[in-house]
Formats: sequence, C-alpha cells, structure tokens
Amino acid sequence: MDELKFRRQAYEDPHNQDADFLAQINAKPENQALINELKNLDAKLTNALKVEVEDDLADKLILRQQLQQHHKHRRQTGFLVAMAASVAFVVGISFSLMRLGPIDLAEHALAHVYHEGVALQVDQNVNFNQVNAQLASMKDFGNAKFTQQPGKVYYTSYCDFQGVKSLHLVLQGEQSKVTLFIVPLEKRMVLDQTFADGKYQGMGFETPDAFILLIGEDQADLSYVKDEIKNTFI
Repeated sequence: MDELKFRRQAYEDPHNQDADFLAQINAKPENQALINELKNLDAKLTNALKVEVEDDLADKLILRQQLQQHHKHRRQTGFLVAMAASVAFVVGISFSLMRLGPIDLAEHALAHVYHEGVALQVDQNVNFNQVNAQLASMKDFGNAKFTQQPGKVYYTSYCDFQGVKSLHLVLQGEQSKVTLFIVPLEKRMVLDQTFADGKYQGMGFETPDAFILLIGEDQADLSYVKDEIKNTFI
C-alpha cells in the first residue's frame, strides 16, 4: 500500500482492520502516531455529537453552511480535503458526517482510474477463477461469480470506495481496454447509468449482488464489455 492510499484510508476510517492497512501502520512510528491522533479525534467527535443541542438556530445554520461548502469543494476536486483541518472541530464533524452520507460511485470510479493508472499498463493475464476467489473472500458479494472467462482480463486488485471494499479489473474491450469496478450493494451509494469527464466515458448498472461500473475512452468498448459481463457474471 502506497503512502497516499494509506493516508486516504486513515482519514476515512482509522479503525480499518485490513491486513495491508495494519501493516502500513506498523511500518512507521509516524503512521502509528497519525492513527492514534485520528482515533482520539473520532472519540472526541463521537462524544460531541452525543450532546443534545437546544434551540440554537444560529449555530446550526453556521454548521450547515460549512458542511455545504465542504461538500461542494470535494465534488470539484474529486479528493477528500479534510487533512488540512484535522484539528478543527467543525470541519472534523463535517468529515465524520460525510462518511455516513451518499457515495457518488461515478466520482469515486473516475478518481480510482486516474490514481491507479498503472492498472492500464500491466498484463497479469488473469483467469476468471482467480477473480471468483477474490469475490468469495469478500462477504458482501453473496454468491456473485463469473461462470466463464469474460474475455481478456489484464488486471485485478481490491480497491476502496470510501470504506467499502470492492474489486478493480481491467478487461479488453472491442478495441481498447476498459476498467471495471464491482462494488457491493449498499443503500448509501448513488449509481448513474452514464457519466463522463474530459477524457473518459462511464456506464453503470446493477446486478442482484453488486453495482457494476465500466470506464473507457470509447462507448463501443463499454457496450462490448457490458455484454460480456451480463453473459458471464451472476
């Protein structure tokens, strides 16, 4: 796990028990210190949120305004921005509340593609049985699996959608590569059927056990891989 991914997961959930995350904590004293600080902050925020608020309208309006400004800035940048204000009380509250709020799957998927660009460069020649083993190790996917090889699979790895462990694949489209994310179903997630930015196009759909997101540079490639997934993934 690289330092950027570790810090992002630390701010999202300092109590994360994933093996890679715990190993990164133990790797450096400063990582342990950061986790301790964030856990203490979480405890303080939890206690603060338990306090019953009287009819304090002015304070409520100020807090609401700050939450809206924070959420707007986050959507514009595509990254969490709470690091610089980890010791600020109000911003700390907004960050904790956002972890419980809706997750824009399209936004997170595009951010993952840009952040993990190496995934589009490697060729692990993945067999669908390996992907099924990864799915089986994740309790939130139920009986979801591939019944046969969904074409050429170049890459597979676990990834994190704001605390939700998911699967990141790269497949061969009709002409070029397509990134595929398989995300467990969860009520707080928001899925768009189509989305795009200046470089990539995206497509999303739902199966009985998962959200499926496809990202590529060509719409024909997305449609091609979507048909592959619908014919092989149950």
